[in-house]
Amino acid sequence: MDDKKKCYYKPNVIFPPGDTLREITGEYKMTQTELALRMGRPQKTINEIMNGKVEITPETALQLEKVFNIPAHFWNNLESNFREFLARKNEKQKLLENSDLMKLIPINDMIKKEWIRKFNDQVEQINELLNFFRITSLKQLFNYWQTKLVMYKQSKAYDIKNGALFSWLRKGEIEAMKIPCKQYDKAGFKNCLIKIRKLTNVIEPNKFIPQLQNLCSENGVAVVFVQELKGCRTSGATYWLNPTKAMILLSLRYKTNDHLWFSFFHEAAHIIYHSKKQYFIEEIIPKKLNKYEEEANKFAANFMIPRDKYEIFLKNHIFTRASINQFCKEIEISPGIIVGRIQHDNIIKYNKLNDLKIKYEWLHNKKSENYS
Repeated sequence: MDDKKKCYYKPNVIFPPGDTLREITGEYKMTQTELALRMGRPQKTINEIMNGKVEITPETALQLEKVFNIPAHFWNNLESNFREFLARKNEKQKLLENSDLMKLIPINDMIKKEWIRKFNDQVEQINELLNFFRITSLKQLFNYWQTKLVMYKQSKAYDIKNGALFSWLRKGEIEAMKIPCKQYDKAGFKNCLIKIRKLTNVIEPNKFIPQLQNLCSENGVAVVFVQELKGCRTSGATYWLNPTKAMILLSLRYKTNDHLWFSFFHEAAHIIYHSKKQYFIEEIIPKKLNKYEEEANKFAANFMIPRDKYEIFLKNHIFTRASINQFCKEIEISPGIIVGRIQHDNIIKYNKLNDLKIKYEWLHNKKSENYS
């Protein structure tokens, strides 16, 4: 996480403002009755203020300023700090009431990836999670995302799969917000996909990923790569961060270029053709593909490999390294993508010609996640 962390002093004990008022009246040898007369307030109210039953209001603070020549902001600050202390104490108890939900979030994996910091204190660890998610409670975390993903019929029960998925999606949001984007331009985005298609022939991720991200950001789409968490089992996601900025989130789950590029163009189709109000998350959809997924699959397949040329290639019935490489030169696409397609279409077995695919691995360092 790149969010700057601020340190605040949080006392374990704080005394009510009434204690300070009692000390000051004692120094002045002033009784509660006299103070009440000087302030024009009932003695009962003065007693309740001293016992912490009644708050010091701004009006009362101004009265105390006149009586003791102590600025009103002094009394207001005492009251504000005390009420905040009580609120935090109450919040701590409420946070602990839902602490059992912590086991549904892959905290150790998130700490290992340096998405969040590790704390020995349970409440501090919960607060670290809430800051990461920008949410007020662990229970609300699950309620919030399950409402967002209602079309996927996620189980209403809290489970580990959802906890990992929500964490991965949130990390994607954090990274996407760092990418400056122009306002979404549908025509421009469709046109830039033609340039992006040529990037499938670039082998090194450190060369094609910056170009991919730049081309998309120029048209209002932030493309981010975030390694999946344990239990997430998701290869890609697409949704709108705001009305003019979309996000394509990729996990590189299958670690080969055919899957990577298919996932990208699949997600791109959702942005171009489908509603801004929907979340599209791959591999948590029902077993039977809905029309949106079918449309996205068709777009990705035919955009990378034009259908008419693919059908001519299939008629030759020759699927060797040489024939595949020749076909790829003709249509300017990576050989691994052709192999993935004919494997998917049951033309060849999944264990054949995999050496033509490019494989990627995540590399980790203390500052970031990279790929090679």
